[in-house]
Amino acid sequence: MTEENRNKKKTDEAWSRLYSRFDKEGLLQVKSDIIPAKRNKQYVLVWSGVAAAILIGLVYVSVVWVWAPHKSGMEKELLMAHNVEASTLVTTLEDGSVVYLSNQSTLKYPEHFKMDRREVKLKGEAYFDVARKTRQTFFIDTEKVKIEVLGTAFNVRALDNASFNLAVQRGKVRVTLKQSGQVIYVGAGEAVALRADRLLLSRSGVRDLLSRYTENIRFKDESLENVLRVLNMATPFLKVQTASADLGKRKLTVEFSGNSPESAAELICLALDLKCNREGDKLILSE
Repeated sequence: MTEENRNKKKTDEAWSRLYSRFDKEGLLQVKSDIIPAKRNKQYVLVWSGVAAAILIGLVYVSVVWVWAPHKSGMEKELLMAHNVEASTLVTTLEDGSVVYLSNQSTLKYPEHFKMDRREVKLKGEAYFDVARKTRQTFFIDTEKVKIEVLGTAFNVRALDNASFNLAVQRGKVRVTLKQSGQVIYVGAGEAVALRADRLLLSRSGVRDLLSRYTENIRFKDESLENVLRVLNMATPFLKVQTASADLGKRKLTVEFSGNSPESAAELICLALDLKCNREGDKLILSE
């Protein structure tokens, strides 16, 4: 099988998975004779309509206002990303930080960060790639510990059963155990775990913490520019770009599973009814 055929097969498989999810969520209104695996003109037009419809249909699923009478004013203002699927849910925060949310995990975050601090709440497991902002410290609040970081990339696991561990790929973070006030600094290649109410530091032994998150990723109601930024981090040899800044603001819901830049670009074009042209080491998307 040629590389082109392999890419086409991956694209068709990813398109079928996305079709099945929309069908399950009741977002499709298509004719019975349209087969998901076929990418003819009629099929593209139908999916273009679906791509527009999901901006309304998935707001409740992916980003919802958290409100309850007993919660504080801060809690009422938080947004929530909750992942119940096996694929990684990728969320880009206001400051450009990217959070890769694992299965059965929840992230709460403000729509707009404060001038002097960025603070989010995590329940479950996630990989954080934090944008460096020297005057705006980034905090992650979990049940047992608080994490403070300026700009780095690391994996956090914080579950209900008090299990906690953190591994840093680059940069440095400060971890504080809430109960005792114990503080540990964790640098690149190091890990910290909670054992018997104590934080223990060790070598992580893991060089690439992100790869297992990016094998199967999905985006819900994300801007195209944010989607492309995440995809381009994993493929330095071939970048996907938009022909205009306005096009990058278009919203998109899509899933990628081991896709090459070419097949990923094709999926995006199908969803948003765009064109793609190659210019050297760049794939340019245009209307």
